[in-house]
Amino acid sequence: MQRYYFSSEMINFAGNKINELLKIMKRILLNLLFLLLCTTAVQAENYPYRSDYLWVTVPDHADWLYQCGEKATVEVQFYKYGIPRDGQVEWEIGTDLLPADQKGTATLKNGRCHISMGTAKKPSFRDLRLKLKLEGKTYEHHVKVGFSVDKIQPFTKEPKDFWQFWQQNIEENKKHPMSYTKEFVKEMSTEKVDAYRLKISIDNERHSFYAYLLMPKGAKQGSCPVVLTPPGAGVKPIRDATTRRFYPENGFIRMALDIHGLDPTISEKVYAEINAAFNNKYNGYLRQNLEDRNHYYMKHVYLGLVRCIDILTSLPEWDGRNVIMQGGSQGGALALIGTALDSRVTLCVANHPALSDMAAGSAGLTSGYPHFSKESGAYNEACMKTLPYYDVVNFARHIQVPVYLTWGYNDNVCPPTTSYAVWNVLAGPKESLITPINEHWTTDATDHQQMDWMRKHLK
Repeated sequence: MQRYYFSSEMINFAGNKINELLKIMKRILLNLLFLLLCTTAVQAENYPYRSDYLWVTVPDHADWLYQCGEKATVEVQFYKYGIPRDGQVEWEIGTDLLPADQKGTATLKNGRCHISMGTAKKPSFRDLRLKLKLEGKTYEHHVKVGFSVDKIQPFTKEPKDFWQFWQQNIEENKKHPMSYTKEFVKEMSTEKVDAYRLKISIDNERHSFYAYLLMPKGAKQGSCPVVLTPPGAGVKPIRDATTRRFYPENGFIRMALDIHGLDPTISEKVYAEINAAFNNKYNGYLRQNLEDRNHYYMKHVYLGLVRCIDILTSLPEWDGRNVIMQGGSQGGALALIGTALDSRVTLCVANHPALSDMAAGSAGLTSGYPHFSKESGAYNEACMKTLPYYDVVNFARHIQVPVYLTWGYNDNVCPPTTSYAVWNVLAGPKESLITPINEHWTTDATDHQQMDWMRKHLK
């Protein structure tokens, strides 16, 4: 075996060269790190998004929850350009979405003050509403805290023939053959997703839904769970079709709906014109024919969910096991309703459900979207007989499959009071993601988390 010998001079020379090389590599890495940080800084945005002011409200219970009889105190902070500002804060306190019953002022010192919200005698949410006038502008904010929220119960009662009414209508609708058209949409498809536009007959051509069907490209027969996504409130384009492609990219078939029978290829301007004409405060579709439970506008919508599940479960790519309802606001309400109506549904994911405890406003209590008022005529005798047949809380009582429910406390569209009214009557397995600071929105991270929850609960 040949042996090699190195002199001390040769070893020192090699060591010096290695040190020089390490210094060069270190400089390169530092430069790369600097460039990365610069790039990140360009892409980053401040909180709140592009706002020069910030309210911070911190209840003295970290979860924003108290028991009836406990007193709540909130530390209020205000910053402009990141600098604490002093001033006089006008505040008022009222029960969730109801008029204020307390008013006062507080003085910001070094941008901070404390406001006592007192307590609540009954299970409810109390809302602290803030206003600060500074340099000619008015800044507003609010924060809600809950009291004995696990005891919140809906005002709405279930009619004795509730379940019979819906089962009879479902059976009647089955007499109409399933009918729909399907066309490939090249511009919405990608290398991973095939998109199709559907027109679905709901009840023998009297009503139709449009939908986008998003499928994993090249999906094998019997391989995919299906997800039905009803829309939020309003007359508007189907936005879910492009913002939720991560579902088919992860192996799910997803159907995103429009419930008003409007061709989704029309322009946003036309949508806005139709919404202004047929969904204003005097002529909203959620009020149409409310006097008659058999002709109320939402009847064909609720039944249409079952017809959509018929289509999804007829696809050869469906895995034969998993049918999931998912949506937010009105879509969250319809997700829960579809879950109750159709025994094929295996999972439900809903955000801040609308259409919940809608009649509560007739008794001066917090009601869910669309927040009917006495002026709307929705609390007349005939309407009050119809509302319970269409209220989410009565469908929630019949759900037995796992439900994942998300809501925020600062939501003034679908208030936390009505989300708890739904949550507290759910009888089956349930999990929640409660995000107190959220108003009527969820983050992209939450949306992905919901899909992950579905995946963990697949059969």
